Formats: sequence, structure tokens, C-alpha cells
Amino acid sequence: MRLNKYLAMCGVASRRKCDNIIKEGRILVNGKLVTSLGIDINEKKDKVNLDGNLLSLPSSFVYIKLNKPKGYACTRSDEKGRKTIYQLIDCEERLFSIGRLDYDTEGLILLTNDGDFANKIAHPKFHLEKEYRVSVEGEMKESELAVLRNGVVVDGQRLPKCKVKFISFENNITKLSVVIDEGQNRQIRRMFEGIGRDIKLLKRIRIGLVKLGGLSRGQWKDLTEEELNLLARQN
Repeated sequence: MRLNKYLAMCGVASRRKCDNIIKEGRILVNGKLVTSLGIDINEKKDKVNLDGNLLSLPSSFVYIKLNKPKGYACTRSDEKGRKTIYQLIDCEERLFSIGRLDYDTEGLILLTNDGDFANKIAHPKFHLEKEYRVSVEGEMKESELAVLRNGVVVDGQRLPKCKVKFISFENNITKLSVVIDEGQNRQIRRMFEGIGRDIKLLKRIRIGLVKLGGLSRGQWKDLTEEELNLLARQN
């Protein structure tokens, strides 16, 4: 079995991220440092360590959706000592998030210990839609929405096009639905910064056809068979 696949199956991360972990020199196989990609191992005999911790294949796969609150990091341990999403979940398996939400963004995030599943969901070639609710101070003009839809130019780079739908304007707050299918780092915040608007609330409510539903902030639950099938059909 390829080493990156084994790491992914152990719930370390997706295969692409596992490649980076290998190159960073964090993996020992039978006590020897491995930094080359494409290495094969015997998953039944070889001992693989990540950062000094012995890895093992999970007894079962876990698929979870979480309503991430604002003020939580998506890393397993935060160098700044901030709270992390893993403090919200009671699960014996080693989980990792499929993609991330930044510290000040809330809403739907998926977690699993199935690296192959995560790779299929997160891979850019599948263009899986992600829908957000965005609240902005002040009334937004249709011309601003058109710029967002066509791709805002930020630092000389045009960000991807997106779908933007007006929801309401009341109490001096404009509420919008924004749908993206690429997910560049801080993409939505950068889009609005590019047109001189500050986001007051950013919340992800949908990944593919899986919705946040009635989960309260900080609450999580297992994905249903129907939700897993919805994700599988989009790949």
C-alpha cells in the first residue's frame, strides 16, 4: 500500500495533504525517516509513526457534520492557544476536517477519518458547491453584486466567478446567499474586501447537497446514509 494512502486511511489527512506531511519529514517507517513520495509499505507488518505517535488503521470509518461556532480554529492544536473544533467532538477515532473555515467564520464543516472519502470531496476537479450566508453593513447596490458575480480583482488577480443572490435588507444589514465552487483561501472575505465591504457575519450552510440543517452552534451529528450518498453522487 502506498504510504500516503495508509496515512489517509489512518485519519491523518487527505492523500494530498499526507504528501506534504511526508515531505516535511514527520514520518518514520520502522524507525527510519521517510521524505520521498511514492513509498510502499506493508500495512500489516510495518510500523509507521507521525510526529512520534504510532499510527494504526481505524476499526471503522466516521463521517460527521459540525456547526462550527465563530471563535474556533480548525487545527488539531492551535499555536495561539485558541479553542479548536476538536474540543467540540466526542469521538475516539482520529478525525480531520475536509477543508476548513477560518477562525471568524461559522457553519457547516465535515470531519472524517476516511482519507479517500475526504480526497474525493475536497479535490478541486469536482467543483463541489459551497453556499454561505453573508451579512454586510449597509445597502448593497446591484452593481456591486454584479462585480462579485463576475469575479473581483484583488491585488491584480481576478477571483473566481460565483453565484450571488439578494435575500433581504433591514436594520441597515444586507443579507446575501453566496455560492462558490473552488474555495480559495479566504475567498469570500477577499471578494468583499475587494469592493470595500466588511462582512459582519459569514456562515456556511451547505456543502454540495448536504445542508447544515437544524444543528445548533457547536453541535455535531453523524452524516446519514442519504447524505453520504448525495456526496458520492456528486463525484
